Amino acid sequence: MKRQWPSPTFLRETLRPPRPSRHPVRDRVDRATSIEDLRDIARRRVPGVAYDYMDGAAGSELSMARGRQAFRDVHFHPRVLTDVSSIDLTTTIGGAPSALPFGIAPIGLTRLLHHEGEAAGVRAAAAAGIPFALSTMSSVSLEDVAAAAPGARRWFQLYLWKDRAASVELMSRASEQGYDTLLLAVDTPVGGHRRRDVHNGMTIPPSFGIRDAARVATRPVWLANFLTTEPPAFASLKSFPGSVSDLITEMFDASLTFDDLTWLRSVWKGRLLVKGLQDPRDARRAVGLGADGVVVSSHGGRQLDRTTAPLRQLPAVRQVLDGTGAEVLVDSGVMSGADIVAALALGADFVLVGRAYLYGLMAGGEYGATRALTILEDDIRRTMQLLGVASVREITPDLVTLG
Repeated sequence: MKRQWPSPTFLRETLRPPRPSRHPVRDRVDRATSIEDLRDIARRRVPGVAYDYMDGAAGSELSMARGRQAFRDVHFHPRVLTDVSSIDLTTTIGGAPSALPFGIAPIGLTRLLHHEGEAAGVRAAAAAGIPFALSTMSSVSLEDVAAAAPGARRWFQLYLWKDRAASVELMSRASEQGYDTLLLAVDTPVGGHRRRDVHNGMTIPPSFGIRDAARVATRPVWLANFLTTEPPAFASLKSFPGSVSDLITEMFDASLTFDDLTWLRSVWKGRLLVKGLQDPRDARRAVGLGADGVVVSSHGGRQLDRTTAPLRQLPAVRQVLDGTGAEVLVDSGVMSGADIVAALALGADFVLVGRAYLYGLMAGGEYGATRALTILEDDIRRTMQLLGVASVREITPDLVTLG
């Protein structure tokens, strides 16, 4: 083939001039096409002590790894020649609509990751039309989260403390602020052994040694926000000179039993979900005592290490609760919209996402959190179209096999 010099016309049509940067952080976030992309950005923007607090898990982190691996082990069985020109992602959870079949899971101390923390998260959820769950361990108060997004559907995760009067006060505040669902966390009798936090000397509020301070200085945007806003701490708790795991062991009630669930059901008049169970027998008993549903969860792998992936327990929990009217939710390990579709097919009524949204928050605040939700939404829609289903209601067990 005869060679020739490229013509000016060819070069003009082939080479795209660089686009002027509107905003470096937003441009970077916009280029992310997956949650893993956002995770990479987050790692570069947040110091290790903060990143590891969220990204890490308990023990050797097998529970977290198994949670993600279970989703990778799902095999889809697509149908063809179906009309998927219009996709309906809406669903109903707890008697109210959600624009998407997932919501934001409760996660504590998010202001350590980004200075706006839960306030940014609830605004992103409100814009997406999905529920936002606030943790007892939040770094923004119940009231301030409600004020940040008055129109958002808000849930509240409760850890029962040894001080029951304080727990009742929290529930009362949540009810007054319009939180319509209570998620009772039942998988934290003691704190999990989170090795990354121990190695990093993680304390609440954060404090840094000389070596740590030098590392933090390499994240100037995070450091500037850290120094010029109120230090991240638990909004509903006093300062604690130790790790989060130490705090759980010190304050939470390890004597909690199903009798306490009966008591809680008599105190809380709204919708009640029991979060953190994996055994079908526990799920059936919880619903028998008045729970409106359960969240099958391993706490993102942050409590007991070496557990079975919640996704693998989901079908059995679904089976024992069929016919009860109880709703089944699942979390732990969700990193894509395809994961959410797989969970729905295996029996979940709704899915909660935690780290997936937090990677976006760390990468770009509210803008990054919104990008994470958009990535998940787009992936759900595309996966459904390729599976040959046009609505969430059409996602059925025959579409998947869990290997």
